[in-house]
Amino acid sequence: MNMRGSSIAMAVALALLSGCSWMKTNTTKRENIAPPKALVELTPSLSVQSVWSSGSGKGAAKSGVRLHPVVVDGHVYVAGVDGRISALDAASGKTLWHESVKFRLTGGPGVEGDLLVVGSLDGDVLAFDAKSGTERWRARVSSEVVTAPAISQGLVVVRCNDGRMYGFDATDGKQRWIFDRGNVPLLSLRGNAAPTINGELVISGTDGGKVIALRSSDGATAWEHAVANSDGRTEVERLSDIDGRIVIAGDVAYAAAYRGQVVALNAQNGRPLWSRPLSSYGSVAASASQVYAVDSDSLVWALDRSSGASMWKQDAFQNRWLSSPAVQGDYLVVGDIEGYVHWLSISDGREVARQRLSKVAIQGSPQVVGDTVYVEDIEGRIGAYRIAI
Repeated sequence: MNMRGSSIAMAVALALLSGCSWMKTNTTKRENIAPPKALVELTPSLSVQSVWSSGSGKGAAKSGVRLHPVVVDGHVYVAGVDGRISALDAASGKTLWHESVKFRLTGGPGVEGDLLVVGSLDGDVLAFDAKSGTERWRARVSSEVVTAPAISQGLVVVRCNDGRMYGFDATDGKQRWIFDRGNVPLLSLRGNAAPTINGELVISGTDGGKVIALRSSDGATAWEHAVANSDGRTEVERLSDIDGRIVIAGDVAYAAAYRGQVVALNAQNGRPLWSRPLSSYGSVAASASQVYAVDSDSLVWALDRSSGASMWKQDAFQNRWLSSPAVQGDYLVVGDIEGYVHWLSISDGREVARQRLSKVAIQGSPQVVGDTVYVEDIEGRIGAYRIAI
């Protein structure tokens, strides 16, 4: 299957009608999707140790969303579609507290300080004390929440599947503003770009392939920039989502779109700095000198951070439905559809280490804290891995 054919097959596999509330396993005929490339035997040149692994609820299960753990102040926070929210000790994996609610949780968690916020498939937003699990407040939004809320400066921002974004007061959950763009595409990939609060701006991607910045004070549009164009004869051919988080490094915002580009924008005014054609369904990652992206065929790319020029490409994981990448020192970390975690050298893309968490997919991006990376599979198993010095 050529690149375009493989990309379209993946689009069909990931897509569902806007407003639907659940991803069924029979959404597409999986036999029409190119099989994952077989892994070659690896002699690791980097020592990576498994620190601990622990089950915590059902994870994302069959919801199709990309849940991942959040690590704050020595705690690992996780949530799942069974309504279980847990805090684990980051060093040992021991459960510190857990709460169960009667909601199918698919958005989050988002955590800052002592506040933890999650969203549900039914449009519920729930806030908890991150230290004890005590519920603080609840709110309602217009549709399902399938990405992590953003929290900063007393503001909680929630992105809904219908394209609306809400700003809530972090203290009591009172709604401050709502952004409603309208004209949501009929068909979109399963997932949304998580909002990012950057100073006075809230920056997120849209299902129409644009990066948009809102004023955090009132939700008004500050700037927007198209990363992909919704061209084509059919709804599938017009898919052009930004489903990955916008990465802010310094004064630059980096984004990638399905059937679009990887772009670098001035984070304050949206002025384009460079762009490179590349179709991606996830977030990018950035190091001091490079930007990394996984394309829609699961090829891993390193681009020069100042110009967007290609530095290297790794095709060893083609069709393995890689997670979004994360940078861990001199290495890039990704998870794959068969539960493997891979470490690549950021200098040349060579695979240097591999561990296996389970036999099911790791869809959420790895979370890096110092020399340790935390990953979660779709069944809610959490693993912590440390680079040995």
